[in-house]
Formats: sequence, structure tokens, C-alpha cells
Amino acid sequence: MSEVTYYVALPFVLSDDGVAAGEPAECLSANAAVMRAEALSRKPGHAGAIAFSRTGDPSSGDFSDAKLIRKFGDVPDDLSAL
Repeated sequence: MSEVTYYVALPFVLSDDGVAAGEPAECLSANAAVMRAEALSRKPGHAGAIAFSRTGDPSSGDFSDAKLIRKFGDVPDDLSAL
């Protein structure tokens, strides 16, 4: 089993129902994900953003739960769907 850790910046955009997840951006490191999430949280139309990581085996598709690194702005409290 070859585990890999992915780092992601995920923006949350304003919608009719409040906020919704936007297009995730894969990053090379935790620091890069934090910097990208902060920048995404400041874009017009975005309510906020998070940086998170997931570790697992891409060949089997088995991944651990997402681990929040940092959040910016208005993001949902329940991030269990990540």
C-alpha cells in the first residue's frame, strides 16, 4: 500500500442557500494550500475558504477523513462531507 497525502484549497461561494463549496485546487504542500485558501477567501463572490489534507492509497481509493489545516472567512461548521 502506497499512501499519498493530497493538500487542497477549497473555496466557498455565495449561493441562494447561503454558501456552497466551489472548485477545489490541489496544492503541493500544506503551506501552499493555506496561502491559496487565504487568497481564494478574498475573491469577490467567495464567502471563505479552507485548506485541508487527505491521506490514502490512490490505487485502492481508500482515504482517511479530511484534516482541516486552516479556514478563512465564512465556511460551514460541518465539513464531514469532504
